[in-house]
Amino acid sequence: MEKILHFFRPLIKLNATYPFWVLAIAIASAIFLGSYALQLKIDTDLANLLPEKNPHVLVLEKLQDTVGGETAMEVAVKSPSFADNKRFIDDLIRESLKLYDHKSDDYFFKRAQFRKETDFLEDNALYFATANELDDIKSYLRDEIQKAKEEANPFLVDFDEEEEDESTDIQEFEESYDALIPSEYPVSADSTVAVFKLYPTGSKSDLSYLRRTFASYDSLLTAMNPQQYNAEMEVEYGGRLKRHLSEIDSIMNDVFSSFASGISSVLLLVMIYFSFKKYINYRRGSEEGKEHSFWEHLLRLPVPLLVIGIPLIISLAWTFGITYFVLGTLNTMTSVLFVILFGMGIDYGIHYYARYIEFRADGKSILDSLYQTYDNTGSAILVSGLTTAFSLFVLVIAQFRGFSEFGFIAGSGIILALLCMLFIIPSLLVVFERMNWILFNASETKSRASENLFHRFPFARSIVVMGLLISVGVALNHQHLNFQYDFGDLEPEFPEYAEFNELENQVASSDKRNPAYILADNQEQVIAILEKLRHKMRTDTTSPTILDVEALPERFPPSDTAVTNKLQEIAEVRELLGDPFLVDQDDEQLDKLRRAAQTTEQLNINQVPDYFKSQFVTQEGDIGNFVIVYPSVGLSDGEKSIAFKNDIGRVELDSGEVFYAASTSIIAAEMLELMRQESPYMVGATFLMVFILMLVAFRSFRWAIIAMLPLLVGLLLLFGIMMLTGMMFNFYNLVVLPAILGIGEDNGVHLASRYREEGKNSMWDVLSSTGQHITIGSLTTMLGFSGLLFTNHPGLQSLGSMAVIGIGMTLVAALTFLPALIQWLEDTDWIRF
Repeated sequence: MEKILHFFRPLIKLNATYPFWVLAIAIASAIFLGSYALQLKIDTDLANLLPEKNPHVLVLEKLQDTVGGETAMEVAVKSPSFADNKRFIDDLIRESLKLYDHKSDDYFFKRAQFRKETDFLEDNALYFATANELDDIKSYLRDEIQKAKEEANPFLVDFDEEEEDESTDIQEFEESYDALIPSEYPVSADSTVAVFKLYPTGSKSDLSYLRRTFASYDSLLTAMNPQQYNAEMEVEYGGRLKRHLSEIDSIMNDVFSSFASGISSVLLLVMIYFSFKKYINYRRGSEEGKEHSFWEHLLRLPVPLLVIGIPLIISLAWTFGITYFVLGTLNTMTSVLFVILFGMGIDYGIHYYARYIEFRADGKSILDSLYQTYDNTGSAILVSGLTTAFSLFVLVIAQFRGFSEFGFIAGSGIILALLCMLFIIPSLLVVFERMNWILFNASETKSRASENLFHRFPFARSIVVMGLLISVGVALNHQHLNFQYDFGDLEPEFPEYAEFNELENQVASSDKRNPAYILADNQEQVIAILEKLRHKMRTDTTSPTILDVEALPERFPPSDTAVTNKLQEIAEVRELLGDPFLVDQDDEQLDKLRRAAQTTEQLNINQVPDYFKSQFVTQEGDIGNFVIVYPSVGLSDGEKSIAFKNDIGRVELDSGEVFYAASTSIIAAEMLELMRQESPYMVGATFLMVFILMLVAFRSFRWAIIAMLPLLVGLLLLFGIMMLTGMMFNFYNLVVLPAILGIGEDNGVHLASRYREEGKNSMWDVLSSTGQHITIGSLTTMLGFSGLLFTNHPGLQSLGSMAVIGIGMTLVAALTFLPALIQWLEDTDWIRF
């Protein structure tokens, strides 16, 4: 590290000689890159957190290209009169399809879905029946004929006194029939609530388009005045499309509000601390040097913020400008990095500025103070900064892009913050000194270790033993640390969305929700996949996750031969229905079958109603080669989502061909599994990188261990608190662990480096100086994260909680365990300088 510092040492002279040029170049580059940083958007698509070559991601992309991934906007209308509801909806649909978006030069909506044409399917239901269902129907009809014959035989004596169970042969078809032919209108049981869908022309990822859409629709509803149709009419719209925009806006608002509250607290603390510290140093100086009044000091309160804040803002502009060119977007996990990097980056400025004040207060010149700060504190800053940065860069190798992108942005941000603090702060200090904005008064006397009240850290052995016992106890009970799988507990609540759902849920809906899709290359593969999954459904009786599987080729004959066979099967059903023993029977089930068996010729796919075929056909209108799989479990629970993915995510046929499933829930399950698998390795690799870099920096195995132990103890204290409070790891807070490691490592590096610089029996001097600096540094970072505690997003709240507690525990360990450990080792003569 000394060689690196020595190589760049001439830059300090450059800073002192040409400070305005240095600042002008830095600020100009920050403005340029910052303009691109402001264009960064947050991508909430979970698929983009997985590797691009992940098979489920590839299938999902192919599925979206083939079938389309449109998300509908749903509108719910409620009034006591169904007729009024229908009249209003018909008018509203007509006007909705006229809404024009001048910015995109296209209509806002391309189609609507309300009334379902069920007559065609009722007349041709058997054409859509599977081979097994047709066999069951024929078996059922033969049984009914036999039963009618027996009832017509006056000599038949039934010796069975118990009632025979009704045939179950028809049951499967009845269930399929009900799913195939829904209600004509999607209405509630009392017909007071009706729901229809509008399909937008734009993408849900285009937030500007969504805002224009909803603003135009609000205006349309106001203009149409639903109360003209019925005085009690209520209209709500939204669904998942509006929730998507609300979630993005919520995250953005949370990030900005947490930044505003957290950073304002940080800046206030830094300003008060340095102003107080500098004023105390000034008052301790010689009487002759006290030329300035208290009010002159008070007017210079913002100076520390400018000295530390300007380089920090420059580094953030550089970081996120580079992020724009390298990644293009932020994700849910990296969206809070602005707050994290502000809290972490400001630490280096605090240490640098605080040490500079001490050297200037001792009477040293500006240039000498800059050099000594660079040579002494600069070394500790460089070690801690590079260690933190490279430990974060370890995450780049992760397949989970939430980790890898976090590692890239955070690691780059730390490096750039380090450069700004080492080589831009000196220019600012020189400028402010020339303008007399920083007031100093050289001290008459210098404090020495011998003048301190304490010469050794008290209760050293007891503190070390207690810290080690607690750490061992936590480590032995690590199995009590749990992972939170329930996505619902990590998502913010949106009252407007909840109200809409409450209204929409009054409309009857199918149990078949959140399907996954498996793409095949041909119809034969589709049938083979269906058979494989149905075999899984029959044999999995312990933890079933599959409710049903469907594919249009199974119901809509794909070839001329299949059509001929299907029509022949239907003709056999008609023949059975025409049997003399059934033809005159008045039975609801038989009437339904008579109507369903009318098909006598091949049907065209274009005759099939859109609402039915839209789930089975491609965007070009062809029958899709894919299987739809419906889950029988709630997928908001991550563990159930993983179980569903494990059951249907990979299907291998007897021929050896492998097919993968895709859906949002499959992607979420894959993401959770990947995060769960990689997180222990990432934390372990981060620890290893920290230790290696400390070993290189200290050039001593012993000192690397000494500086690392407080970090380990602090982390175990965090885990202990998590066990006691029931806090769990989750999708959001896992990513903050490397940041905690980096900040905790900073504390150990600064204290150990300063102790080695001061020498034996200097721990109280180190704590009174560097101890203050690391305390303020950790407190500023905790305050930066604390803004997340007051957000509406439970996931971001958990991230803030873990960061505040984790950083607090590493600070406690650094201020108690590390000094005690060094004192104990000093007493036993284990310390080497």
